[in-house]
Amino acid sequence: MIVAEGLLANRVLVVDDLVENTCILEAFLGAKGYEVSSATSGEKALEQIAAHPPDILLLDLMMPGMDGYEVCRRLKQSPETRHIPIIIVTGLHEREANIKALEAGADDFIAKPFDSLLLDARIRSSLRAKGLQDRIIQYQKQLEAQNEELERHVRERTTQVIRTQRVAVFSLARLAESRDTETGAHLERIRSYARLIGTQLAQHGHYREILTPDFIDEIYHSSPLHDIGKVGIPDGILLKPGRLTAEEFDVMKTHTLIGGDTLRAADIEAGRESFLATGRDIAYYHHERWDGNGYPFGRRGSEIPIEARIVAVSDVYDALSSKRPYKEAFTHDKSKGIVVEGRGTAFEPAIVDAFLECESEVLKIHTKLQDNGIGQAYGTKTQSKVA
Repeated sequence: MIVAEGLLANRVLVVDDLVENTCILEAFLGAKGYEVSSATSGEKALEQIAAHPPDILLLDLMMPGMDGYEVCRRLKQSPETRHIPIIIVTGLHEREANIKALEAGADDFIAKPFDSLLLDARIRSSLRAKGLQDRIIQYQKQLEAQNEELERHVRERTTQVIRTQRVAVFSLARLAESRDTETGAHLERIRSYARLIGTQLAQHGHYREILTPDFIDEIYHSSPLHDIGKVGIPDGILLKPGRLTAEEFDVMKTHTLIGGDTLRAADIEAGRESFLATGRDIAYYHHERWDGNGYPFGRRGSEIPIEARIVAVSDVYDALSSKRPYKEAFTHDKSKGIVVEGRGTAFEPAIVDAFLECESEVLKIHTKLQDNGIGQAYGTKTQSKVA
């Protein structure tokens, strides 16, 4: 209770095994405007405090059963009661007794027989200190509540930003697709395969430190950007219904550089390692090969980012198992067989193994996300069209 110099009645609990002592203190404090109650044992005092915490405690030390030292220790050990001021009112004058009481957590002393003016001054001083402490505690609670509210707003805002980023990524990928006649569910399948393979790799301990759930989720949302660079390929090459010449294929291969450079520039503008960083690496490197014979840089093995190695398997399988203007869809078994043939040459062996281990789930995705009749995106189409 806040001290208000008599305007508000502060609750005082007097604890003494001698009834005459409690009566004297009750009469004196009652006349001063305090609301006074009493207890004649340590056990009863703790019960009363648990039910109705006082603003201050006047405590005798020497009582049968639980003495004042133990009452003091228990109150100061509890977060709910440690802030209650405890004034020891005792007839003991030994130095050791006073030290022991201080060690137990007592806040002040006054000797029996007490000086009424001194006791009143000590009580008022302790209550003022408690009032300040109560305000600090209340302020801390208000800060905690404000921090929780702020954190909630930050979480909501962060979720909104992430959702916006993911929509932007997928919209960019769909925009790139819109120039090609082979659009459809390709992007959705690619990212679903990639998440499946990444999860399988992590479960078997491959790249577990890298392939965290958050990073696998990032691969899932960034993989649709793999062919975004095709927006820079001339229509005569991108939309050519037949096989590409060697010169045309060289132009087509630049889509990896166009896409990677575009996302790299955007990544730098947004801040290094922004949400576009994973998409940038996928766009650059998803046509690199495990044996170093891919493009555009001829990277090999672990020089190729893990996200691009995963998307490469996903992209090739989807291209093989999907209908194209220049071919019918291969069966799952034939498509799987071609992927397996590329184990250790085109693709990392562990990724091919992970693909095979989740084959049934791959089939479910392929069946569920069928084309809508418009066709699909690019996959390895460019390689197949080389003259």
